[in-house]
Amino acid sequence: MSSPNSSDQSADQRPGRGISRRALFGAVGVGVVAAGAGAAAGRLTAPDTASSHADVVEFRGAHQAGIVTPAQDRMHFVAFDVTTDSRDELVALLQKWTEMAARMTAGQEAAADGALGAGQYKPPSDTGEALDLDACQLTLTIGFGPSLFVKDGKDRFGIADKRPAVLVDLPKFTGDALDPARSGGDICIQACANDPQVAVHAVRNLARVGFGTVAVRWSQLGFGRTSSTSTSQTTPRNLFGFKDGTRNIKAEEDTAVDRFVWVDPADDQAWMGGGSYLVARRIRMLIESWDRTVLHEQERVIGRAKGTGAPLGQRDEFDELDLDSRGPHGPLVDRDAHVRLASKEELGGIEILRRGYNFTDGSDGFGHLDAGLFFIAYCRDPQRQFVPMQQTLAHGDAMNEYIKHVGSAVFAVPPGVEGDAFWGSTLFGGSLALRDEAEK
Repeated sequence: MSSPNSSDQSADQRPGRGISRRALFGAVGVGVVAAGAGAAAGRLTAPDTASSHADVVEFRGAHQAGIVTPAQDRMHFVAFDVTTDSRDELVALLQKWTEMAARMTAGQEAAADGALGAGQYKPPSDTGEALDLDACQLTLTIGFGPSLFVKDGKDRFGIADKRPAVLVDLPKFTGDALDPARSGGDICIQACANDPQVAVHAVRNLARVGFGTVAVRWSQLGFGRTSSTSTSQTTPRNLFGFKDGTRNIKAEEDTAVDRFVWVDPADDQAWMGGGSYLVARRIRMLIESWDRTVLHEQERVIGRAKGTGAPLGQRDEFDELDLDSRGPHGPLVDRDAHVRLASKEELGGIEILRRGYNFTDGSDGFGHLDAGLFFIAYCRDPQRQFVPMQQTLAHGDAMNEYIKHVGSAVFAVPPGVEGDAFWGSTLFGGSLALRDEAEK
């Protein structure tokens, strides 16, 4: 990963082609359904009425929402396995999902009058738990895993030749204790919103209509963003109590975003132009050990002051990270401090865009909290950005004593949908208009 406080981050040093951007902002099993309890963030006068403009993040555009969108407060992430070998069935689902996503991100039901309109003797086409809630800046972002292109040596959907060279499973890093049940997946959907019930509702309904074509492989709920993706946001804190993501790339930094986040069509596969790559890591934080550690050691491990977030030896959170500053006992920022090893200065200029979330999932059965960071990063080339960063951290980060990586996945995130496009139309071809014609 980067670990919990990884704020200095990526890749290929070629300048990216400037791609227009917009202001941006997603199965069913007991865990998916039960996790939706949360405070309502707003009310509608009618179930299928669109939310106010301020609550809605535009779904369509050159890039998918939910990447450089100002990070929302809540997240529900889900990975699916595709259970069909039919390309037509998969494409039909992606088209259906696109229509539903456009509606739900606008604050509408998954289908028009879906919760009540079918009458008493048919299953509703919307599960109904988001009735009366507004859009809460919901964004839905889709990605395709390496196994969608080739699985067990089989090209199920005729797209093996379209797999980007950089889209391969991440290597096993030193210290990894990965659970296969929390790793990988053919397709992912990231739902972010300012109300957990809105995010869960979106994932639940997408999973519901996917029955028979996809099945949930794993999912993760998150709260309390651990990164700022806009200069308008304050820096949040992770479960170690430290400000996290101070030096994260911001949406307003066009040059950095083009260079380190958006894929250029000339990089490899043209269908990925305007897209990005998503790295997900479930990082268990050993809370009990950390909580027994003295403040001085906590700050040494991180390399920042816990109160202000300032780099050690500095006064303000946004003061420059001075890796050469020294005190009477050596460098003020230790050689194995997290912020040093995660910094672009130490990594040859590498940066990534982070948008992770805290999580708590009960206890582990041994009296310890199952809590930590669900790390999400977007980058233009995971092999040249995330992998060398994580290799550096895995070998030398003082924080490794207090964390354990237990889940891992990587996905190709296609460009946004415009006009009659649907999620994945640049990969599979076709449009929503063609689907409508076929159904007539």
